[in-house]
Amino acid sequence: MTALALGLVCMFVLAAVGIPIAFAMAFAGFLGFGMIVGFSPAMAMVGQLTFDTALSYNLSILPLFILMGNFITRARLSQDLYAAAHAFVGHFRGGIALSTLIACAGFSAVSGSSLATAATMSRVAMPEMRRFGYADSLAAGSIAAGGTLGILIPPSVALVLYGIITGNDIGKLFMAGILPGLLGLVLYCAAVSVVTFRNPAAGPRGDRTGWGQRIRVLGRVWGVCLLFLVVIGGIYSGFFTTTEAAGIGAFVAAVFAVVRGKLTFVEMFETLVESARMTAMIFSILIGAMIFANFVNVAGLLQVLDQALRNMNLTPMGVLFGVFFVYLVLGMVMESMSMMLLTIPIFYPLVIGYGFDPIWFGIFVVVVIEIGLITPPVGMNVFVLRSTLPDVKTSLIFHGVMPFVVADIIRLGLIIALPALALFLPGHL
Repeated sequence: MTALALGLVCMFVLAAVGIPIAFAMAFAGFLGFGMIVGFSPAMAMVGQLTFDTALSYNLSILPLFILMGNFITRARLSQDLYAAAHAFVGHFRGGIALSTLIACAGFSAVSGSSLATAATMSRVAMPEMRRFGYADSLAAGSIAAGGTLGILIPPSVALVLYGIITGNDIGKLFMAGILPGLLGLVLYCAAVSVVTFRNPAAGPRGDRTGWGQRIRVLGRVWGVCLLFLVVIGGIYSGFFTTTEAAGIGAFVAAVFAVVRGKLTFVEMFETLVESARMTAMIFSILIGAMIFANFVNVAGLLQVLDQALRNMNLTPMGVLFGVFFVYLVLGMVMESMSMMLLTIPIFYPLVIGYGFDPIWFGIFVVVVIEIGLITPPVGMNVFVLRSTLPDVKTSLIFHGVMPFVVADIIRLGLIIALPALALFLPGHL
């Protein structure tokens, strides 16, 4: 127990002083493992784990989906999605914010990244909302919240990582994320409607678009539909595996960007470098989390937690709310990917032991992480938005996302009360 306490304290202290979380977890895990088992076995464990992770075929899905998302960004499909959504709902009260949310959902379906969605849509939607006099709080809040849809609507990097860590079928996880993702979009739109009903000046109506123009802009989003059908349809029809789908999706996205004239040699190089940088970041965090997970396993943390929960005589629902509380606390000091990679190896065996479905628990975890992406004091989507909108105060963005946080909590309650929201589609594959 002494080594366990020292390892946990070491990790949080290193993270608090500014050491990247990947290296904080790796060093604390190595130190704690060495104190318990010996430093020679600890060195061997770190080397073997790093080697196996870097050469894992299953993990090759990550850089491929990241590459696909970056090609889609280069193809400027986000502008087409926004224009199509604006043409149909922009004339309603709060319509431009609604257009932003719908475009975020569509862009998420092919990018798989919340941070990329938030950063991209801020450049597309914010100027338009300011042109019509939208309140900065509602404008920034809708972009930050809409970006969180990227972590759940497939293909999702978070669900890929969850499937790899827990050994669950990634295709089923993708299918399980569809209904909760669409529910999130509906509730976010309801939040915009409530805000603009209370204060119509916060979200004035946009211009009405004729049906001729609507059909024209709708025709420009065929690329998103095609890519989504190729990737997701190919997986569920059995034409190719999830990893093969990622590779084919990246290739189709690259071809689409070239055909649209948006991918020069220089832009191709920049896209590959950016994809490599993002992949290296995720792999570093993953390796650090695995090293730390090995440490907490040999330290007996799972047994300690299990015994503590049994001594408290908690019901399965009580255990679930305890997990939710831990994620909220960790969300104040950690970003989403690190939080998931650190906690899933610990929580997963405990929660499954209490009878929860592993696919459902994956959706539960991702929704909780979505909440953490936009809640203070550390909301990664908020800070990404702050970097692209330097003239908008962080406090104003947090104020704007609060109605969407309420919508997320309602969605989480519905997922807990109605597990079929996540399990219906995977059960009918």
